[in-house]
Formats: sequence, C-alpha cells, structure tokens
Amino acid sequence: MQSYPQILATGSYVPERIVTNAEVDALMGESTSDWLVANVGIRERRWMAKDQTTSDLITLASQKALERAGIKAPDINLIIVSTDTPDYLSPSTSIVVQYKLGAVNAGCYDINSACAGWVTALDQGARYLLTEPSIQYVLVAGGYGMSRFLDFKDKKTANLFADGAGAVILGRGEQPGFLSSNLLAVGAFHDALGIYSGGAFRPSTPENLAQFGSPKVEFVKKFPKTFNTEYWPKLMKGALDKAGLGFDDISQYYFTQLNVRTIEFMMELLKQPIHKTHWIMDKWGYTGSPCVIMALDDAIDQGKGPKIGDAILFCASGGGITMASSIWKWTAK
Repeated sequence: MQSYPQILATGSYVPERIVTNAEVDALMGESTSDWLVANVGIRERRWMAKDQTTSDLITLASQKALERAGIKAPDINLIIVSTDTPDYLSPSTSIVVQYKLGAVNAGCYDINSACAGWVTALDQGARYLLTEPSIQYVLVAGGYGMSRFLDFKDKKTANLFADGAGAVILGRGEQPGFLSSNLLAVGAFHDALGIYSGGAFRPSTPENLAQFGSPKVEFVKKFPKTFNTEYWPKLMKGALDKAGLGFDDISQYYFTQLNVRTIEFMMELLKQPIHKTHWIMDKWGYTGSPCVIMALDDAIDQGKGPKIGDAILFCASGGGITMASSIWKWTAK
C-alpha cells in the first residue's frame, strides 16, 4: 500500500519572560512603541532566560509535538533543525536536541536558510519520507534565540526580534499530505541583514572584537520596500502551479511573522479573506524561521487551525534573501 508524507502533529514554545515595547524603549533610550504597533503590529515579545539556549527552546517545542503525535523520542528516525542562532558554530544544534530529547535512533543535521529555513527544512523532511522507506518519523524543528544578538544602539532591529521555537512530526499515511513546494533566492542581498561576525568572514579575534564588538544582528543596507509584494505572489504561485491549485483553493495561509501590515496587504493583494491567515507577532515578536509553524500551532491551540482536508500554505522569506513556500493537505486529527 502506498503511503504519503503527512504532518502528524505540531508544537511550539515561547520563553516565560514577557518583554514589552516600553522595556525595549528603555534599553534603547528612545521611544519606538507607537510606531512599532502602528506599522509592524508588535506589542511585546518573549526573551529566553539566562540559563536557556536555542536547543532548549527547540526541545520543549518538540516534546509538545511528540506528545500530540503519540510517539516517543526513540521513534524518531531523523531530526532536521533550522536555526541561524545555533548553540555553537559547530557541532550542530540538532545533535544537542537529539541528546536532550533522548532521540537515540535519529540521524540529524542543521540547515541555515535564515528566516526561510523552517519551510525549507519541512520540504527536506517530506522528501526523505518520499525517497527513503526506512524512515517513518521525521522531526522538523526551528529555533530562534536572537535576543542574544541584539544591538540596543540599533533601533531598526532591537525592537523586532524575539525568541521561540516550533516543530512538526512528519510521518506516513494513506492520503497525500505534502503537495508541493517552491524555493527562490536573491543572493544580491546576502550582505544586507545578518550576523556578520563570529564566522570565517569576520572571526572573533581580539582585533575584530575591538573593532566590531561581539557578534550582533546588523542591518547593513536596505531591502526594496516592494520586495515581498513582488516576490511572495510568484513564490506561492510556483508551489500552487505544481499542486494544480489556485489561491482560492488554500484554506489557510501562514506567512513570515515580521509585519502584520505586510500580511494584511498580501491577503488583500491575493483577494483572500483575512480570516484565512493568523498572526502571532503582536504577542511574541518576530521569531525568525520557526514563526510560521508557531503561528499554525497557536491557531490550533485557539481552535482556529485547519480542518481535515484543508489545504494550507506556508510562505517564508529571510536574509540572503532566501524564500520558501510549501503546500500541505491537512490530515492531523
């Protein structure tokens, strides 16, 4: 009997510490709260505790997904972790998650496609299930610990970023779950936004630390204001065409959770009702690559998630610029 990749369960985690716009304004020495609420939609965010790190957030999100899926950590065959705030430059954060979960039978690796990373990892997990019969369960997780890399002198970034994690368990079923995907990139902006210290380009030598300081997120040059408007529709249409679907066939859209105004405009541009999407940046801030799965998990927790048979679409973009879209038929009970 033929089997198909399916999303069996979701999970997410945000740290306990709530950080309001007022607290960030105090750290920056400048008031940006009114502008942030009006133009981006962020009212507060979560930052991890001093004794937490990215792998801790991912582990907690993954435990929730495992419990919902009704399987144990040793049942996992493969762990794919998306993060651009890893515990270490090397080894991978996925191996730390494997240890903390007790997923002793899982192979693992990290990917870094910035904020498009989790959707890219989801695509890879589906393709493993399509091509490797020995794999039964794949954990696809993402984690963001950007609070460790904030520069409070930079009002363009310090008030946006937050910490959190999200995960899904992929498995097999009799009905198709994974329908299609599409990846795009515009490498001309690789030097526009990122953490440019700490790697081979600018290692943390005494000289570099004296000149540039500790590794931090940097907004070096502007992105075109119309970038998402121009690229997201063609990114999504590329996936839709492969699945033989149109925009109206999608029941729920999950976008990169940086700016609620962008999401509102995108739904208007696509002529889709706003109830087909969901956002979390107002309460959790911007959580990078796992934000789309965190939005789906939050919708499920609120009773607003997809119903069996619904087509859902993930659309994500991030530094580089990298972009990924993936379409799934919802099969989880």
